[in-house]
Amino acid sequence: MISAGEGRTLPSEQRELPLFLRRMSDDFPRLNADAYIEKTLRAIEAKGTFETESVTNLLILNALENISAEEPDWTYVAARIYARYLYQRASDNRSYDPSRQYGPFLDLVRTLTERGIYSSMLLDAYSESEIRELSESIAPARDDLFTYIGLRTLADRYLAKDHDGRVFELPQERFMVIAMVLMSREPKEKRLSLVKEAYWALSNLYMTVATPTFANAGKNYGQLSSCFIDTVEDSLRGIYDSNTDVATLSKGGGGLGIYMGKIRARGSDIKGFKGISSGVLPWMKQLNNTAVSVDQLGQRQGSIAVYLDVWHKDIFSFLDAKLNNGDERLRTHDIFTGVCLPDLFMEQVENRGDWHLFDPHEVRQVMGWSLEDFYDEEKGQGSFRERYQACVDHPGLSRETVPAIEIMKRIMISQLETGTPYMFYRDEVNRMNPNKHAGMIYSSNLCTEIMQNMSPTTVEEERTEDGKIVITKKPGDFVVCNLSSINLGRAVPDGVLERLIPIEIRMLDNVIDLNPIEVLQAKLTNQKYRAVGLGTFGWHHLLAQKGIVWESEESVQWADELYEEIAYLAIRSSMELAQEKGAYPAFEGSEWQTGDAFRRRGYEGDRWEGLAEAVREHGLRNGWLMAVAPNGSTSVIAGSTASIDPVFQKEYSEEKKNYKIPVTAPDLSPETSWYYKSAYEIDQLWSVRQNAARQRHIDQSQSFNLYVKHDIKAKELLEIHLNAWREGLKTTYYTRSTSAEIVDCESCSS
Repeated sequence: MISAGEGRTLPSEQRELPLFLRRMSDDFPRLNADAYIEKTLRAIEAKGTFETESVTNLLILNALENISAEEPDWTYVAARIYARYLYQRASDNRSYDPSRQYGPFLDLVRTLTERGIYSSMLLDAYSESEIRELSESIAPARDDLFTYIGLRTLADRYLAKDHDGRVFELPQERFMVIAMVLMSREPKEKRLSLVKEAYWALSNLYMTVATPTFANAGKNYGQLSSCFIDTVEDSLRGIYDSNTDVATLSKGGGGLGIYMGKIRARGSDIKGFKGISSGVLPWMKQLNNTAVSVDQLGQRQGSIAVYLDVWHKDIFSFLDAKLNNGDERLRTHDIFTGVCLPDLFMEQVENRGDWHLFDPHEVRQVMGWSLEDFYDEEKGQGSFRERYQACVDHPGLSRETVPAIEIMKRIMISQLETGTPYMFYRDEVNRMNPNKHAGMIYSSNLCTEIMQNMSPTTVEEERTEDGKIVITKKPGDFVVCNLSSINLGRAVPDGVLERLIPIEIRMLDNVIDLNPIEVLQAKLTNQKYRAVGLGTFGWHHLLAQKGIVWESEESVQWADELYEEIAYLAIRSSMELAQEKGAYPAFEGSEWQTGDAFRRRGYEGDRWEGLAEAVREHGLRNGWLMAVAPNGSTSVIAGSTASIDPVFQKEYSEEKKNYKIPVTAPDLSPETSWYYKSAYEIDQLWSVRQNAARQRHIDQSQSFNLYVKHDIKAKELLEIHLNAWREGLKTTYYTRSTSAEIVDCESCSS
């Protein structure tokens, strides 16, 4: 018989059950535990069996049934029961004393390395005595921080299992493995203390690493970076080479952003033969097939976003590519779209003026330069509008002329039907680029938060040598996204930002050197800029905790103040790393070095001036530092709200294969309920203002979703987009619209 002692393991007999359930719910005196225990005992008596798996499911389901706005803490009871189930399975599979929550950590590392689940890196990098010392820092009690859906998501998607899918690794061990991997190359004299600090940050749910790092760190497969951005050259070789690189990165779990604005338009010439080119759409179809065919270790299909300039002649067919009607030969339903918008286009939309469409290949042939290589250096003036006007005025250059508002209408129609295209405001992006001395930013990534220099990779020479084929390529800037996020809902109330951000920046920086990227130009770009993306999630959670209404000046001011503090700590942390390890190779001449990055953002006062001087003197370790990602699954694990988004509903059910998991907004209570207004009931102009306030402090961008009702008027959606552009946002992500059935505003009726 297995003892229930201290609630550490599942009860093995029915008579132990009341004591076990009492211990699972002791921390939540507001819950009606008596009724739950009585109902559970009756159900077990009716079953007439006490088989571990079925009883565990019953205990969890009965707890989940009780989750409501009045008693949300049942999710923690269900999570604690499920954790004990995981402990039981792990002890059976690893053959350790089942009365212990966690077994010997060193044995786990050895076993999974022998079975080919872990790479040999952990045993190669750390001695047995070091692993034993680190195991003493593992804190099983922190499993109690998980909600049920958070723990279930972690267990199903991220914990290391054997090849038969059996439970081996437990949650705190996953956190420790991530910490060990990310600190494995630190100097030995301080490495263990850094591992323990990283484990502290992860296990307290103060932060999360990106999904590829979360899932793959320490394992024998996959890579650690979230996504990549490629620029496709206008040549058959360039297009196919890019597609090969996309497939190579997609198989390892990376999402892709692809800029296709350099590819010639439909009807363009090829080798002087007029009207031959089939344009962008066939190459989008090819990428669509790659996304479907090259899945990510059988877990999900590849994820690709394609971007095109709004002045490209193929823009209308591009905007229609995801629609559910029309010619299926011109549809790409499995990839996402983004449109690159200069200020001049948005001005023409405002003024109801004309817009001219060009073929980028013809522009290069006739004008001798590429229109996409320019942007407006100042608001209202600059080289893009000058070059654009030169194209308009050139008699030898063909063009199509349409009302700008007609293109905008097609954008909005596609957004309401498919959620895309994403909006990429290219002039603002490039004006605020701290590394404009070294390149140009043409587009963003799969989730619109990454803004880094881009250029195509080209083949310079192909020859035979000693019976081998030698291909020489000039590597372009192939963007790599290395992401991690602060859990605002826990880190800010606990006052740990100053301790948290330095270890988080160090973890991100180490991903750059550890990640086995198979596409070499991406590896070179990663080293050249050492870009990272420190993000956040739990913004709505934090506002509710602080009693701040989303639609208020206070929320805008708080966004400004909080993200300025995060930016300061991130820049300071990167500067201190540069002192220790050296600045990123492209630092010289950057706006970080000249101080323009600080001046552009209006950073004044002794603190900021002192930091700018320290950066000028010591350098910066990372060329870009902040980017706010969507944080879908990782925010669920950490028990908070996603990214900078408002919640959809205060209560909802997460659909699983054979059952539903009730979920409530985090820390839901009579005190916080009012502040959890549904995303679809919130005036989006307040969200735009919040994002404009925080955008000043974010050197890259934000995955900013727009939430609108299905019957929104065109002029209202247009005004949201115009406001986003006027306020200086760099991007907007999905436009999420409701179905025809709208529920009443829960916060208003609470």
